[in-house]
Amino acid sequence: MRKSGSSTAARACSRKGDFYMQVRLTTPLTRQELAPLHAGDTVLLTGTVYTARDAAHARMNEALDRGEPLPFDIKGAAIYYVGPTPERPGAVIGSAGPTTSGRMDAMSPRLLDLGNKIMIGKGKRTDAVKQSVVKNGAVYLAALGGAGALMAKSVKTLEVIAWPDLGCEAVRRLTVEQMPLTVILDAHGGDLYLSGPEAYRASR
Repeated sequence: MRKSGSSTAARACSRKGDFYMQVRLTTPLTRQELAPLHAGDTVLLTGTVYTARDAAHARMNEALDRGEPLPFDIKGAAIYYVGPTPERPGAVIGSAGPTTSGRMDAMSPRLLDLGNKIMIGKGKRTDAVKQSVVKNGAVYLAALGGAGALMAKSVKTLEVIAWPDLGCEAVRRLTVEQMPLTVILDAHGGDLYLSGPEAYRASR
């Protein structure tokens, strides 16, 4: 059963007075549930998140070329670009900081067309990815780069579900609670990497 995300009151504003929202969301998600988000908003994400870096994306692309199913339901899914380090005894997961999202740019539009709604990583995306985000009513969220231990605290369960031979890049199903993220690309064409510096320059 799908659970829709609910938004809280505005928590912060830019110097120009544009309000950013903090929103709590639970996966899987729909176009309608993501539509209120705008670049600069913060998200606390709960639910199922799948890990997949470049090697796993290549495997998924090959599977689709062969007409085979993906290892998880892509519709409404959140994919985190991460290859976690081995967990310490008693821990659910090791350090879980994001990898550079550009490694997935060539394959992301195909997955977005199939229903992927949330991408989580770090760094800029190509124009093709930006256009696909708008077309499919999706979002691209940034995790805290260099804060793998902090991100790992949000992970409550972990299960390897595909391609264990890839080691840290195997596809994992995570259950997360209130994972802190920032909206970089929204479904309206907003891009925080462009609007953020522009707002800063305008405020000076």
